[in-house]
Amino acid sequence: MRLSRYLLPVSKESPADAQIVSHKLMLRAGLVRQTAAGIYAWLPLGLRVLRKIERIVREEQDRAGAVELLMPTLQSAELWRESGRYDAYGPEMLRIRDRHEREMLYGPTNEEMVTALFRDAARSYRDLPRILYHIQWKFRDEVRPRFGVMRGREFLMKDAYSFDLDEAGARHSYNRMFVAYLNTFARMGLRAIPMQADTGPIGGDLSHEFIVLAPTGESDVFYHSNWERPAALSAVDFEDVGGLQAIVSSYTADYAATDEKRDPAREAEAGAALRQSRGVEVGHIFYFGTKYSAAMKLSVQARDGSDVVPHMGSYGIGVSRLVGAIIEASHDEAGIIWPDAVAPYRVGLITLRADDPGCVALAEDLYARLTAAGIETLYDDRDERGGAKFATMDLIGLPWQIVIGPKGVARGVVEVKRRATGEKQELSPEEALARVSGR
Repeated sequence: MRLSRYLLPVSKESPADAQIVSHKLMLRAGLVRQTAAGIYAWLPLGLRVLRKIERIVREEQDRAGAVELLMPTLQSAELWRESGRYDAYGPEMLRIRDRHEREMLYGPTNEEMVTALFRDAARSYRDLPRILYHIQWKFRDEVRPRFGVMRGREFLMKDAYSFDLDEAGARHSYNRMFVAYLNTFARMGLRAIPMQADTGPIGGDLSHEFIVLAPTGESDVFYHSNWERPAALSAVDFEDVGGLQAIVSSYTADYAATDEKRDPAREAEAGAALRQSRGVEVGHIFYFGTKYSAAMKLSVQARDGSDVVPHMGSYGIGVSRLVGAIIEASHDEAGIIWPDAVAPYRVGLITLRADDPGCVALAEDLYARLTAAGIETLYDDRDERGGAKFATMDLIGLPWQIVIGPKGVARGVVEVKRRATGEKQELSPEEALARVSGR
């Protein structure tokens, strides 16, 4: 993509109302623009990151055996009355009446709707277990939306829901999602620590939050120093009940808790190994038994002919929130540092002199070769000062920069910079192409 044809409204100054790093950088780098309190338009660069995150989430859900569907944003109030949550949920729910005075709501979550859909489709034990998921926009009417996409009113979320015949099966589904989340966040370059969590308005008796450590995070977290080691992940057999439980047990053996779930006894046991930091929640999983299936009269026929009320769980990942969380965990004074897997483009190609025929010719040739090789490239072909181009590329944080200037052209080399480390090399165009492609 040529930057001269792109919509990328970058700015030098941070907006006065932006309080945290990710909010400031997302606005400065032209990823989003606020259209109303807590509601954002995703501009082209931000949308590319959002889609990269969404793709990883989808691939890991599919790998864990979940099945994708798509539920609407608007829901009938009657479904929520069946579960008893319509009046109990609180003012965060945006309640609407249509032209026929039917009570509707903009969904903050989908336990009721997915239970009703499964109730209409499932008849016997042969229809279980199932994990259903979708990636859909949600709305929660926060009283004071702040921190940009980290706590907005409208947000993109992956929510999954499991249905099992009994508690043992439900806990295996829970473990599937637990491990899928570890894989998901690791692929994004994040080390997310699972921490025992409150279940909140969703209910249930087993819950974990996945927290990314970030100095500018929203909440205090406490954890054993073992978590400072990289979380190694390997191939997983999601059908292996015992093997999956062993993985979950290993990841929950060491102490890790949010401020609300601190355990003084375990902290005393950790002693000098106890660490305190700030963190950002990027995922939350729940097992809540028959809370919704019983209330909404969902039952299936067991092998012996009796009726069984399925056990359920729900599993959320804040897809749009992850954009902010990644920035909180990966930035420097110059701007964003995107992990390779979620970067909007892999390479930023800069020509220092748009009026120099030699620079332009080499840049055009290299841009064509990068594109032909399938390497996503943002080509800064604008007639701007070199300093402004460097600042823009550092701000938007693409993993690689290739810089073409008159002196380099004369010597047959270009400069290649790795954004994460600042390392620079002078390479031939062929070597540069191989370097940024990972060969």
